Amino acid sequence: MVTNSMPVRILVVEDDPSMAAVIVKGLKQAGLQVELCTRGDTALQVPLRQPFDLIVLDLMLPGMSGLELLAAWSGRIAVPILVLTARTELEDRLKCFELGAVDYLPKPFWMEELLARIRARLRVREQAQPRRIAWEDVVADLDARRATRDGEDLGLTAYEFNLLAYLLERPGRAMSRTQIARSSLTADDEVDSRTVDSHVARIRRKLGRPAADAIRTVWGIGYRFDPPPTDDNRSPGVDKTDGPS
Repeated sequence: MVTNSMPVRILVVEDDPSMAAVIVKGLKQAGLQVELCTRGDTALQVPLRQPFDLIVLDLMLPGMSGLELLAAWSGRIAVPILVLTARTELEDRLKCFELGAVDYLPKPFWMEELLARIRARLRVREQAQPRRIAWEDVVADLDARRATRDGEDLGLTAYEFNLLAYLLERPGRAMSRTQIARSSLTADDEVDSRTVDSHVARIRRKLGRPAADAIRTVWGIGYRFDPPPTDDNRSPGVDKTDGPS
């Protein structure tokens, strides 16, 4: 969740040098922190490794198109994406929204309007309830991408947090190693059981017991998050309809 005490970080994915310079300058003058990527293939893994509050995305990019990026990020990041492009066809707009974009601004544009749209999206995030999941002595903040034990940061890597969050958002469901890898890891990781198993082992070590016991191995399938029951048979921040197995 974005608050006034935290710097707002924007990822801009734009290949045209003059356009990128205008966008970056305008955002920085508005007090926002900006990271620029000029290629689609370079941008792919950036929001998987670093937290951002919003992404400004062009569609016509070298290496990987904006539509391909939207498809690759779908279900893997929870960052609002504003498409900023010269492509104005209705088909393009609808495809972007279908793939998860929250806004679409055609070029040419007014910088004031871009800033207004960004601020509107940030207000929506501020007003939304924070997505936090707590069990035992661990709290995972899915928006801040941070997990703590007794208030101390666990130091999860981006890949480890992706995997943990994927399981936490699906309590009680057995997820296969292939599902976990494809939804949690990056394109450079091999989608095999050894990759997933090594990440889970490191996550368990960092969680420590008893929190690590909630990450159950489902033999022959993969893993499942079983939050411990509380007095009202529910775990803080997690919907749970059946008991642990």
